[in-house]
Amino acid sequence: MDAPHPGPVADSLDRRIISALQIDGRASWHRVATALGEPERTVVRRGTRLLDSGLVRIGAMAVRGRSTVVAMRCAPGRARVVATALARRPDSVFAHVLTGTWDCVAEMQCPRDRLPGLVMDELPGLPGIVRTLTLPVLRHVRTIREWHAGLLTEAEITALADGTPATAAPGSADLLPPVDGAGELSRADRLLVNALAEDGRCTYDELARVCGVSEATARRRLGALRRGGRVRIRAVIEPALLGLPVEAVLWVRAVPAAVDTVTAALAGSPHVRYASFVTGERQLLALTAFPDEAALHDFVTRSAWLREAVSVDVSMVLGSLKRGGMLSRYIG
Repeated sequence: MDAPHPGPVADSLDRRIISALQIDGRASWHRVATALGEPERTVVRRGTRLLDSGLVRIGAMAVRGRSTVVAMRCAPGRARVVATALARRPDSVFAHVLTGTWDCVAEMQCPRDRLPGLVMDELPGLPGIVRTLTLPVLRHVRTIREWHAGLLTEAEITALADGTPATAAPGSADLLPPVDGAGELSRADRLLVNALAEDGRCTYDELARVCGVSEATARRRLGALRRGGRVRIRAVIEPALLGLPVEAVLWVRAVPAAVDTVTAALAGSPHVRYASFVTGERQLLALTAFPDEAALHDFVTRSAWLREAVSVDVSMVLGSLKRGGMLSRYIG
């Protein structure tokens, strides 16, 4: 029998359940319990409590285009306002307020034909913007969904991933076949995605009622959308829940011939939550999380991959207004 819980995240088992949901937010409690080798009743009780607390949220995000990272320098006192405006955009994936050269950073999903308007008109038109930097993503090295903070074994990861529909390569939305002949989701699919955005674990019966289709059709359509990379189910958490309260954005410039080596090292680190190969002077952008500032210092001064790096700029994350397509609970 479990000991009394002092808070929403009590121990390593809670953190392992969170990590399991990051791999597949719709995994049944039975599958999570089997993969982790824990009693199902314990996993159900703890997992339900974590979700009910609101600290772990499961949601869906429709893929709207190719990924582009934007960084902003803002007028004094305007960083939070600009970051909030970015976070409220339906095409933004994440938005963070930073220290350093750039005051905030966000990832946007933008079809190629809309990128000029975004860069030349929409972003410069935000009140408080002094300068913008636009970095189209050429390749995602690691996405948040693939990060589990090193808390699960390879066997556990495989067991959880086996039931997850394979998706198209991240960043390749423009290459996907059009839906309804125009790249848009059907009305039923939009209703399905909207329902999952509110609760990524709602049942197929609930999805069927919302969409006005049979349960079998709802199951088939969601599977097709996930396999096609049109919809991504994500567990959204604060890294502090996993004992990693110190977050930083790394802007890495590598020796061109060694980019693959640096990329592999970043992708293999449990501290790297997200990494992308982007255009611009610095080829790699990484979102990281650490237990304390000393661990961050060690990572950016003593890691073996630094031998292949020309420069590494570090920006601390002061606040996150959006993660995984979901607004912070504090801005609603």
